[in-house]
Amino acid sequence: MARPGLPRISVRSRILAVILVVTAFGMTVSGVTAYFVQRDLTIAGLDAALLITVEAARSIVTGTSAPASSEEPDAEATDADGRDAGTTPDESTAPATVEEALIAILSRIVPGRHESSVAIVDGEVRLVPGVDTAFDLEDDPAFIERAWREASSGEVTLGTATTTVGTLRYVAVPVTIADDPQVGVFVAALDAQRAVDEVSGAFLTYAWLALASLAAVGVIGWFVAGRLLSPLRTLAETASRITAEDLGERIPVTGRDDVSTLTETVNAMLDRINEALTSQRQLLDDVRHELKTPITIVRGHLELLDPTAPADVRSVRDLAIDELDRMAELVNDIDALARVETAVLVEPVDVADLTALVFSKMQAIPGHAWVLERTATAVAPLSSSRITQAWLQLADNAAKYSPAGSTIRVGSTAYAGTVEFWVADEGPGIPAGAEKRIFERFGRADTGRGIAGSGLGLPIVAAIARAHGGYVSLDSSPSGSRFGIVVPTLDGAAPPPPASGFSTEQHDQAAPAAVAPGEDR
Repeated sequence: MARPGLPRISVRSRILAVILVVTAFGMTVSGVTAYFVQRDLTIAGLDAALLITVEAARSIVTGTSAPASSEEPDAEATDADGRDAGTTPDESTAPATVEEALIAILSRIVPGRHESSVAIVDGEVRLVPGVDTAFDLEDDPAFIERAWREASSGEVTLGTATTTVGTLRYVAVPVTIADDPQVGVFVAALDAQRAVDEVSGAFLTYAWLALASLAAVGVIGWFVAGRLLSPLRTLAETASRITAEDLGERIPVTGRDDVSTLTETVNAMLDRINEALTSQRQLLDDVRHELKTPITIVRGHLELLDPTAPADVRSVRDLAIDELDRMAELVNDIDALARVETAVLVEPVDVADLTALVFSKMQAIPGHAWVLERTATAVAPLSSSRITQAWLQLADNAAKYSPAGSTIRVGSTAYAGTVEFWVADEGPGIPAGAEKRIFERFGRADTGRGIAGSGLGLPIVAAIARAHGGYVSLDSSPSGSRFGIVVPTLDGAAPPPPASGFSTEQHDQAAPAAVAPGEDR
């Protein structure tokens, strides 16, 4: 039941929301990580280009060729500079003064498209490139002072500065010549902001593409989730239409996924409920039919009773008690059948001991010669009381239908993984076509009232056999019938149905038939 005050959110929306949140989180983390990695790589490329410029300036000042590099200049640095920063001087004569060195450097190292340079001597800008540059470093005195202060210590300085022309990545190279008291500084700078903006632009493009992809995932996910969850909607619609009067509708099964498995499980549950309700309804109909006869008999005799005739009163009293006894027996059998159909508690039982015990009880049934023909040596998971009840029921049926003084053979036989508890009589046998009916509630081989019984004896036997994972077997002929209870042993599986004859394995789900009182079979 939904809690009051809370909005109802469909499973479809919740699944889609989780997918979109996880996808958006993954795209965001991937994009931000890629942005910072690419930005660091771009700045590293700028630094590599500036260091190559330093090596070129050093070769000019010393008058030697630049040392061979094991790697090509970074492609990004080359694009940013618009030149080959590894250019070496054609002359090998070293400059004699600082100004000559700076002039040589500025004349030979030409700034690229997004680069500028300047030469500082004794703290003042002395030389600028002779070509047009993207920006003029000399227009920012604060930057010039900073570069002079950092390089005048005699060390090459690589850094980032925010100037009036933007954020720059620069290198300040001190230039000194022996026997020349002047101190010079060569400064080269690249437009770092432009390079970072290019990375930011690429990330912005990625962000738009990610949003478009997220929208596509949402649209596709909405339809896919709806298709996958359609059996659940069908389940809800079907469940709302199912009533106790109509349990025949089932949910169509499509696919082989978990939802399809759930649909099959629900359909199986509906089948079980339908069978239970059908059985219950049939049982109530049968009980109503069975009780109607004794109630009618008792009522008719009471209506015709002459209270002034003691003999008539005694006769009606005896008849009413007899009919009430039959009704009590019927109620007890119905209760026994209901208990057996729920569950039985089993434990390992020695079949030989159980056979001897039950046979000793059968011998108390008068009018027949009882013979224990075979005893099986096996151990089976059984409820001793239930198997005894079913086996004695078969013996009682055999005694009712066998001629007086005839022999009734009893035994237990072990097969591959199973054991059978059987009773064989010399009666007239089961009429052709009645094999199925005698295992139904209140079903009998004929509709006469020759032998008393509730009509629930054999159904109880069949229910006990099913509760043990087995079935009831039947072989019948005009010379006699043989009933058996077949159950698995500890080392056996579910017993297979017999190759010939009749068994409740195929027929135990048949609907019970309502017939008049009579024999148990």
